[in-house]
Amino acid sequence: MPEILKYLKLHGERLDSDIAKATGMSLTEVRRGVVGLAAEGKIITCKLTRFEEGKAKEGWLCRMSGYIPQAAPGRKSKAQV
Repeated sequence: MPEILKYLKLHGERLDSDIAKATGMSLTEVRRGVVGLAAEGKIITCKLTRFEEGKAKEGWLCRMSGYIPQAAPGRKSKAQV
């Protein structure tokens, strides 16, 4: 499932339904791919419930495992660690 990995690397954390729309795959194919990639430790998933217009919408939230995107350009906070 290199399409899923490529999409997550470019866009960060996304819902399975968003991945399906963007890659042109069916939701079932995406979920099968996500299960396989999670078993290999390449991605991390969690179940998510969102309420849109009073109706519950369930999905899987996916992100790359161990991938930290580059810091955004611009001013940085003055807070010290």
